[in-house]
Amino acid sequence: MNRKEKVTIYDISKKLDISAATVSRALNQNPKISKKTRELVAKTAKEMNYKQNRLAQALKSGRTNNVGVIVPYINRSFFSSVIRGIEEELNPHGYHVIICQSHEEVKNEIKQLNALLNTQIDGIFMSVSKTTQNTDHVKKALAENTPLIFFDRKIETPGVSSVVLDDFKAGFMATEHLIQEGCKKIAHLSGDINLEIYKNRYEGYIAALEKYGLNHNPEHVILTNSKIESGQQAVVRLWECEEKPDAIFSAGDYAALGAIQELKRRNIKIPEEVCVVGFSNEPFTKYMELPITSMDQTPQLMGKIAAQVFLEQVKENLAVSIEKKVVLSPELFVRESSGRSILKTAANKALL
Repeated sequence: MNRKEKVTIYDISKKLDISAATVSRALNQNPKISKKTRELVAKTAKEMNYKQNRLAQALKSGRTNNVGVIVPYINRSFFSSVIRGIEEELNPHGYHVIICQSHEEVKNEIKQLNALLNTQIDGIFMSVSKTTQNTDHVKKALAENTPLIFFDRKIETPGVSSVVLDDFKAGFMATEHLIQEGCKKIAHLSGDINLEIYKNRYEGYIAALEKYGLNHNPEHVILTNSKIESGQQAVVRLWECEEKPDAIFSAGDYAALGAIQELKRRNIKIPEEVCVVGFSNEPFTKYMELPITSMDQTPQLMGKIAAQVFLEQVKENLAVSIEKKVVLSPELFVRESSGRSILKTAANKALL
């Protein structure tokens, strides 16, 4: 046989002197075929370097065993952890994960979604870009009966399940923690409030101030992005205000890190003079010389639950006819950047 020619089930059946139908059933682990025959066929197929035609299998079964994940960026610890959770949950079920990036551009998001749909994908997990304003492209997936699950960032769409963090509660908890540490003039480095997650974090911040009777200074709310430089610039602007804050709650860890760098440059003591809380619990936050208090988003759990929602839809063959809204509880990891009580405890131990 010409080595360039692909080995077929007919070649295996000829070698073993059994029918092609028996070979096919054996390769697909049909229980009607004896274990001995299945093992013999598998061994012969391997020896002959036989490769199963995945496309033909997909056409026959109606499934490709591939799912797509669309994220703004892959180089964020949060998104890579979500993907890990999805993979860990789906791999035992024979699914493969295809990862796409939107780079925060809705045009890229649409392009990636269409590409996935064209490959006859079994399901799509998506965290929308900050420029996504409508869900026309999502409706296309629904029209093709492709299960789609939003995670972290979403736009309310009938028929689409979602797994998100309780960002309002997270914003409230972060602000309340700062208040309990004795802070009264708390600034907020906000993300783009056109995105629901940042809007909810901001509203949680405002709710905590109102609960404890603290004034909300509009000058203390600065729009930032997920960059260190943005946090640095925010502190420059805050210190131009007549009323200087005694705490900063940032909607992202990178901006929080930038804020800390600028505060240190100004010789402002952290947390004695200004407390800082970040968001996302990025790996670097606990390894800093001054570990940063941060709100954890449980990304791996988010990925696992999103995958479980998908598996439930596939198992019940419900496609997009079910809609689940899962909201996860946040957890605050208190560290030295805001832990005035931690410093006091350490000081008291030093005196003993």
